Amino acid sequence: MNFLNQFFIKILNPRHHITSTLLLIILFSSCENFKNSPKGDADNGGLFLPDNFEALVVVDSIGKARHLAVNDNGDIYVKLTFNRAMDRSGGTVGLRDLDNDGKADSIIYFGDYKDVGSSAVGVTIHNGYLYTSTVNQVLRNKLKPGELVPTSKTEVILTDLDTNVAKNWHTTKPLAFDSKGYMYVPFGAPSDAGQDISKYGPIGIPGGKGLDPSPERINHAGIWRFDANKNNQTQKDGYKFATGIRSVVGMTWSPLDNNLYAVMNGIDNFHTIYPNLYTAWQGAVLPSEPLLKVTEGSDFGWPYAYYDHLLKKNVLQPGYGGDGKIIGRAAEFDVPVIGFPGHWAPMDVMFYQGNQFPERYKQGAFVALHGSTDRSPYPQAGYIVCFVPFENGKAKGEIEIFADGFTGVDTVVNTSDAVYRPMGLSTGPDGSLYISESNKGKIWRIMYKGDKENFGEAQLAKMEKRKSRSYIKEPDVIKDKLPSGDMLAGGILFNTYCANCHQKDGKGDNNRFPPLAGSDWVTGDKTRLLGAILNGLQGEIKVNGQKWDGLMPAHSGFLDDHAIASIATYIRQNFGNKASVISSSDVSIVRNSGKKK
Repeated sequence: MNFLNQFFIKILNPRHHITSTLLLIILFSSCENFKNSPKGDADNGGLFLPDNFEALVVVDSIGKARHLAVNDNGDIYVKLTFNRAMDRSGGTVGLRDLDNDGKADSIIYFGDYKDVGSSAVGVTIHNGYLYTSTVNQVLRNKLKPGELVPTSKTEVILTDLDTNVAKNWHTTKPLAFDSKGYMYVPFGAPSDAGQDISKYGPIGIPGGKGLDPSPERINHAGIWRFDANKNNQTQKDGYKFATGIRSVVGMTWSPLDNNLYAVMNGIDNFHTIYPNLYTAWQGAVLPSEPLLKVTEGSDFGWPYAYYDHLLKKNVLQPGYGGDGKIIGRAAEFDVPVIGFPGHWAPMDVMFYQGNQFPERYKQGAFVALHGSTDRSPYPQAGYIVCFVPFENGKAKGEIEIFADGFTGVDTVVNTSDAVYRPMGLSTGPDGSLYISESNKGKIWRIMYKGDKENFGEAQLAKMEKRKSRSYIKEPDVIKDKLPSGDMLAGGILFNTYCANCHQKDGKGDNNRFPPLAGSDWVTGDKTRLLGAILNGLQGEIKVNGQKWDGLMPAHSGFLDDHAIASIATYIRQNFGNKASVISSSDVSIVRNSGKKK
């Protein structure tokens, strides 16, 4: 494999024509003089930061960016979600600032590796090598002085031989390196909460039980340790360092205490899967998504337990007999450093060791929070970069909002409402902090321009006030509840309660059960549709001019208004249908009318 077999070159320089000579300079000259940070953008690139911090946009819209790494000479490397062209090349982006204004003048896409899934995150610089992580491989190239695009031979360090790796939605391979020559790699759990994926798929079904013991904990749901300098390794060459970890997207080795730290994404859909045990509010804020201090032999309990940041303890998972309060065997497992609210989706963690920021930022961890997808009927949340202060190796107090403004809106009803979603973190040679985001591929450089000795609570005050925003604060049970149905929950509920008859493609069975795709029953009178779902239906009906005579059971006895609204919204906006969403109040009116529509 040659890292340069195919690559795309795109030069952004509006000031002058690019000649072949200049292209050579771009490719093989180093950018020096990073001692003096450039001036930030007038609007800080749209970000809100603590006092005396400035931000500038390094580059915008390079593609769906994941993690990033900054080299000692200021060159930036970014891993994209996918290779960017039909011939599957160019999944890594190299960026160089030629005139020291902080903006990328050279943007080069390279790499002929194959991305087989959408969870690729990794690009890491370690000991002079550029490490690139795809879903199923860890690759590296030696970086030579002056080169932006490495010309060295690509080495294959690790290959994941799991034949279902592309289907494992938690398969990411962020890397961390210790000082003893070891590389650490997570292997994510294939399921959401330990249910039998061969029967119920990765998400599971309402009321489903987890497999016990969980077979996923054998080769997944943990972190493995490998020789950082050995080629052609597979999982069996590694050592299982820690277990009980569902999904890790961000991981690093801390210089504070010489330990491994990781951020974990937690279980989803508590209310949808266990509506009798968890309210919609609990489903929105639980379970916690924690920052973990991972020591050899750690076990954080997945899938048997989860961390509840409100109770500040591990709790038994409902698929294993829990009800949100029972502790049971959850007490046996390790607890995290700190727990973020449910579904905030921590994507990267970084311990700052630069010399530009105030000293307090060397005693703690920055965390990029990607933002939720499944908090409905409450606003989606996260979408910030925070700082977790440490004291004596432990989290001190509450998190601090460090960078905000990514959403572009006050309330994120659907994840797609957020303009940007924070993803990766890295430190530049001058101590600037770089942030990548995954929607469009925007990168910010954050710099401190004030007096480091006089930075304290007063400079953080305005960021503390931003905790009142809907995507950061704990939602009010009543006031913050949103009216419309949830597409994600609707899909889960549809596949559980409706797909057996109407089929997963919504086309019906051509016999007793009518199609939902293109159905006037679905896209027409919403009260008639809701009445059928709530109260059931028996007898002959006509759908798209064709007669059907089946039996539909009532769902009002075990599905609440939000669940019914979610199913109705899902089928009205899927299978080619383009009808309006349904709200919980729409369902409530029909439910309370006592009439079958």
